[in-house]
Amino acid sequence: MYTPKHFEITDTEVLHDLMRAHSFATIINIVDGVPFATHMPVVLDATRGMLRTHIARANPQWKQFSSDTEILVIFQGDHSYISPNFYATHPSVPTWNYMTVHAYAKPRILEQPGEVRNMLLELVQEYEGANGWDMNTLTDEFLHGMMKGIVAFELEITRLEGKFKLSQNRNQTDQHGVIANLEVATRAEERAVAEKMKQNLEPQK
Repeated sequence: MYTPKHFEITDTEVLHDLMRAHSFATIINIVDGVPFATHMPVVLDATRGMLRTHIARANPQWKQFSSDTEILVIFQGDHSYISPNFYATHPSVPTWNYMTVHAYAKPRILEQPGEVRNMLLELVQEYEGANGWDMNTLTDEFLHGMMKGIVAFELEITRLEGKFKLSQNRNQTDQHGVIANLEVATRAEERAVAEKMKQNLEPQK
């Protein structure tokens, strides 16, 4: 990923926070010579440096997995269009502010039914919460039948790249102008970008 230094984020905790908050990720590898992508919820196991998820067994992507070859997993955070009208400095052109993390990782397919069940349980609990639907209410027969239709796997993270493009290349007057306009925007994503920009300005005071 092309990342100018002023947009680069190397703090692992900051990257992990985005990965947890925006865990519906894009999984990319090469299948039959061309890039192939699948969109799935991905759970981060920060302690082990792992990502865990699954795809449909009918999906050809998993057949190209190799423990020697990295897969790219993209976590896309909040983002927003930035109008030149937001700036005090002119002339200026439109741009886009965004936050993203690229995780490079090596896959391991989970072969044992117990491993697959634990991964699915972890995924359900991540999104259902403590008082949500309980996967254990399913009969073993039904669950095992469903498990036959998927391929569960974990990904050992080899490196992370973070890019938070938040107008750091503009002067503070322009940055404050962007924040003021995004704070009153209708879309929650735009307001989230404004909040992150405000946090980013704090160390510069």
